[in-house]
Parts: sequence; structure tokens; C-alpha cells
Amino acid sequence: MEIDPPASSSTSPLPYLEHQASTAPDELKPWWNKIKSAYERKLWHNLTVTLTEFVFLPSTGPYQIELFEKFIATVESRINPLKLVEIARRVGREYTEPELTLKFLQSLHSRLTSPYPVPPSDDHPGTPAPPPPAASAFALSLSSIAYAQLLLGDLPACKKSLDECEILLAEQDSVDTIVNAGYYGVAGDYYKVKADYGPYYKNALLYLACVDTERELSEEDRKARAHDLCIAALLGETIYNFGELLQHPILQTLVGTEWEWIKDLISAFNSGEIGKFEVLCNNLPNEPILESSVSFLRQKICLMALIQTAFARPRDGSSRMMTFQSIAEATRLPVHEVEHLIMKALSLSLIRGSLDQVSGTADISWVQPRVLEGSQLDTLAEQLAAWCDSVGKTEHQVEDQRVAAKRAVLVE
Repeated sequence: MEIDPPASSSTSPLPYLEHQASTAPDELKPWWNKIKSAYERKLWHNLTVTLTEFVFLPSTGPYQIELFEKFIATVESRINPLKLVEIARRVGREYTEPELTLKFLQSLHSRLTSPYPVPPSDDHPGTPAPPPPAASAFALSLSSIAYAQLLLGDLPACKKSLDECEILLAEQDSVDTIVNAGYYGVAGDYYKVKADYGPYYKNALLYLACVDTERELSEEDRKARAHDLCIAALLGETIYNFGELLQHPILQTLVGTEWEWIKDLISAFNSGEIGKFEVLCNNLPNEPILESSVSFLRQKICLMALIQTAFARPRDGSSRMMTFQSIAEATRLPVHEVEHLIMKALSLSLIRGSLDQVSGTADISWVQPRVLEGSQLDTLAEQLAAWCDSVGKTEHQVEDQRVAAKRAVLVE
């Protein structure tokens, strides 16, 4: 299937619209008449809104490619460029071959206004960057092209398009949500293909922050994304904060499914519960990628147990020193492996402090900030109460000393 070139703007599309209005199914005839009326009356905003709504109707798929070629292409200069790209992204899905989708999107991209300013030269005074939404439309078009390139397996070209899109978005003062969603969605898919868990996790969460998951994602899509996010969180070498994921509504789609145990595993990691981890390890054969990484997961849960132990230790004003023996009991490691665990946590910036190998103690003064669950908030509340009580006692001691000193002066 070949893509026809855009129709000439001098060719009236009215015969095409009239034909569609007369031959379309009854449920679509009002839509064709609305498109035709808005075009005849030159109501370009109304036309843009109607076309955007039309292409997202489930039953309009068979009409979309022809609609773009025979009508939209003739009036695209009258359509808001960002909306034009939104429409084109939807139309591109109707091509049966990814190569044709890419060719279609690249053809439209070449006709968009460049968002880049032209510096002055000896022969040209230069031109400033065009006003919005030129940059947003260009960036959304780039992300759409990147997705088509990803489907074709052209990872270098996909990364190049994503890099240009990222730079362009970073230069904007404000960006429409759909544009951010376009970029983060494709970036997440790219890093998923690369099995690069950290960047995938970051971009996937940012994508979910830009979309209405209940309205824009199917139940199966939500379930798949929740599953993939959990896998990335568990296997990401730099991911040690699970609270944000646990609080995201999308994780609830795993409840009552065959993957609910993965959600429970994330909760076990967040709270450093090694016992719960050991029990849930019985399910690892159901997820080969996790089963093959069990040694990494054990190291990670030990690090989380160390963080939780340091976080939950008493704040009663006594020494904050932790012995290697107490850490070994909390992490279920041999005592001789505790020092290496602490050094690993220090190198990952999960904790701050120092250790004394001779005395077998560790002084942990800081743990990485994270989102806390209910039981952890209860622990924090108890610690704050103990701290307030300690401060109150110190205040009373200082006041008693002040009164005693004042009396001593008066006596003299």
C-alpha cells in the first residue's frame, strides 16, 4: 500500500465530504455533516475539535487514512499543529505495515514548522523561534516517529528521535500533558526493549503521571504496566525506594490476579521484611526473570532490611551505635558479611555514617528518604514522641539549673 501525497489545497474536498455523508452508516452521517458544515463555514476551531473527536471513535478506523489524504491534508495549515499531530498519530495506527506508518508520520513531520530559531548571518537577519504550540507539535511528532522506529527495531534511530525530543521539551517553559505523555511513553518502551530497568521505571512512572489510567488504558494494559513496573523496581540496580510505586493506584490492578504476589513482594522490599521475602520466593518459578536474579534480590532485600533497622532503632537519646551482631540478626546474614553489606549501602548512598571494624559497630546517621507505609509512619510517630519527651526533659533540667543558679547568685 502506497501513501498518496497530500492533496492540493486548490482542489476542493467538498465532493469527497458529500459522498461520505451520503454513503456512511447512519451512526456516522451526523459526524460527516458536522465536518462538512464546519469546513463550508470556515469554522476552523470547530472543525479541528470535530476531526479530533471523529478519529478517536472506535468505528471510524476504516475511514481515517482516506479522510487524512483527501480532506485533512488540504486544510492542515488551518488546523492547530498540535491537534494535527494528535490526529495523525491516531490515523497512523490504521496502516497495516509499520514502514507505512513511519513514512506517513515522517511526511507530516517534514511539513511542520521548525521550532528552532535561525541565527542571523551575513545574508539573512535571522528568525526567532515560532510561537506555541509549534515546539510542542514538533516534539509530539518526534515521539510518534520514535515509536514507529521502535516497532521496526531501529533502536539507534529511535534513540536519536527521543534525544532530540527530550532536548526540545527541556527548552520549553510549559508543555502540554499529552506531549509529555508521548515522550515518556515511548522512552519507557525503548528502555524496556533494552532491559534497562532504572530508566524504564522512571519514564514509565512519569508516563502514568501524565495520563488518566482509568480512561485511557484498558484493564489488561494497566495490569501489564503494573507487572512491568514491579519487575523493573525489583531488578533495577539503583531503585531502593518502593513507596511511590506502592501508593500508585495502578498497582491495585494486580490484586486478585496471578501476579498479586509480586505486589506483596514489593511491599516486603519496602519494609525490609526478609521473612516475608523468603515465603514469597516460592513464587519465583512463575517469573523466570526474577528466578534467574535471586542472588541479586537477596542482596537487595538485605540492604532494605539494613535501612529499615537503622530507621526503626530507638531515638531515646542513647548511643545510636549499632552492633554488627544486631545487624546480622536483622538481615539474617553471617556476622562476617555485615561489614561488606554496610559498605555496599554507603557506596549506593542509601545510608550515611561510619563503621568500626575492630569494635564491630556502625554509626548510621542518615538513611535515604523514601515514601513510608502505614506501619513505618507509626514507627516514625513513636520516635517523634520519644524525641519530644526527651526534649521536654532537657528543657526541665535546663530550667532547674537556671533557677538554682539564680538562687545561688541571690544568696551571694
